[in-house]
Amino acid sequence: MLIGIIGIGTSGPIIALSVMPVFILIFWRNIAGSILMLPFAIRAKEWRSPEHLKGIGFAAISGLALSLHFIGFFYAMRLTSVATGTALAAMQPLFAALFVTFFGGKIPRRAWIGMFISFAGVVLITGIDFQLSTRAFIGDLAAIACGAMSAIYVMIGSHAQRKISTSTYTTTCYLTCALSVLPLIYLNNYDLINYSRYQWMLLFFLFLGAQVMGHTMFNFTLKRVSPTVVSLIVFFEVPVCAILAFWWIGQIPPSQVIPGIILILVGCGIFVMRSKPLVENHGNPVA
Repeated sequence: MLIGIIGIGTSGPIIALSVMPVFILIFWRNIAGSILMLPFAIRAKEWRSPEHLKGIGFAAISGLALSLHFIGFFYAMRLTSVATGTALAAMQPLFAALFVTFFGGKIPRRAWIGMFISFAGVVLITGIDFQLSTRAFIGDLAAIACGAMSAIYVMIGSHAQRKISTSTYTTTCYLTCALSVLPLIYLNNYDLINYSRYQWMLLFFLFLGAQVMGHTMFNFTLKRVSPTVVSLIVFFEVPVCAILAFWWIGQIPPSQVIPGIILILVGCGIFVMRSKPLVENHGNPVA
């Protein structure tokens, strides 16, 4: 879990450091992830079975949601501070709860306390950023949207993995995510390949840290550790991102937004502790 926290904690600062277009980063990161899992998916041979095709379809839809999540997260890392964007994106369990409620589920009464505390943090951060910088405010909105898309991605993905293996799911999901940004790359006339060695190195470490060390390690621990514990530990991504952003690029979030970041983390922590069954279904890290 410690390796996983460090892995996902590197994603924000690396994205902020990179000058590769967002859609290019998303494309290559997910193509690499799909290729990594492809041998295991081929061995599973689930695409041959009609009963698994529905699960593969859900995996593809999950990949579209993942693409939108990444677009929001990557732009947030470049428009607002890494710490602020990561904290806003960490509200994914709250969005999952709201979606479940919309479809007839219930949120424990005490869990609403955590939601209101987090919401107060969001209002504080976005209000301050709106006054300080339009760019940072747009980044805040992108981070909030990415948290919502993350919840959709996890919910659809959990449904898909009831029908197919993790290897088939991730191969399909990552491939769909990568292909979905190709039209945007074409429309913006971005180059797919011609970047400096340093930029490719950053992309490699983004893949190694967030994709392999982060996602893989957390999927491994979810079989052995309570998902509620994992969800709480994942909130440490925010201070890890903030420390690395300060170390690597000298970035410090505006002092006015730090209380808002703390409110979001405290509120999300209270929510996760007060709504264990909900988080165990929809609390996986995806950043």
